[in-house]
This record gives sequence, C-alpha cells and structure tokens, in this order.
Amino acid sequence: MPEVQSSGLQKGVVMSSARNTFKPKPKAKPERKRRFKAFTTLNQKVNIGGSLQSIADGSFLTRTNLIKQAPFILFLTVIAIFYIANSYNAEKTIIDITRTKRQLEELRYEYITTKSGLMFNSKQSEVAAKLKNSGVKESLEPPVKIYMPKD
Repeated sequence: MPEVQSSGLQKGVVMSSARNTFKPKPKAKPERKRRFKAFTTLNQKVNIGGSLQSIADGSFLTRTNLIKQAPFILFLTVIAIFYIANSYNAEKTIIDITRTKRQLEELRYEYITTKSGLMFNSKQSEVAAKLKNSGVKESLEPPVKIYMPKD
C-alpha cells in the first residue's frame, strides 16, 4: 500500500492510508561520529595506516585484536624489562666507578704522604740525628773499593 504524506502533517510523519494512523518516518542512521577528528584528517591527508587510527580510538583493545597482537605486546614487555635492567646495571656500574675513584684518590694521598715521610726520614742529616744516641757515628773518610785478585 502506498503511503501518502499530507501537507498538513508534521515534517517527518507519514500517514498510512490503510488504517488512518500516523506512522513515524524511519530515520536514517546517523553516521558514526569519530572522536578524534584530527587523527581522521591526518589519516586522510598523510594516509597513515589503520593501526594508528585504531590506537587513537581504542578499537585495538577488542578481544580479537588483542589476541592477534599478544606476541607483539609480549615482545614490547620483554624489551621494556631489558631496558629497565640495563638502566639499573648502568647506574650500579656508575656508582661502582665513583666508589673506586674515591678509593683510588685516598690511596694516592696515602702514597704521597708515605713517600714524603720516607724521603724526609732517609735524608743523611735525619739518619745521623737518629743514630746519634746509639753511638754510631758518621764516617769522615770516603768509602774505598776493595779489589780481589783473580786467581
């Protein structure tokens, strides 16, 4: 049966001729609104793949997509763990190097102090002053070489 729209009716309402009842005109489904218009425009202009768009609108978290992407997510997790472990080891190594440099500097200062004391105590005048009380005196004659005859 044909449906006729009367001129006195509201816009969008169709009158059925069979029953004389008002039947609302079926509305067309509105187009799906995209939440991120910037990504849609960018995708159209630059032609970025659907992956970026699915990440932006959250559709990649559906069960089927998540199962398909599980190996990649696992791979990213392993890389993140290695990255964290590497950072930890690098910081630990830097701390060890700093500690070793500090110990080396302290040992160097100790070496210089000990060497200075040895140089001071091994001077001829210091040795003579320390041996004065024991009765050992400094020789006034120069040393002489002793030669052994060859047989």
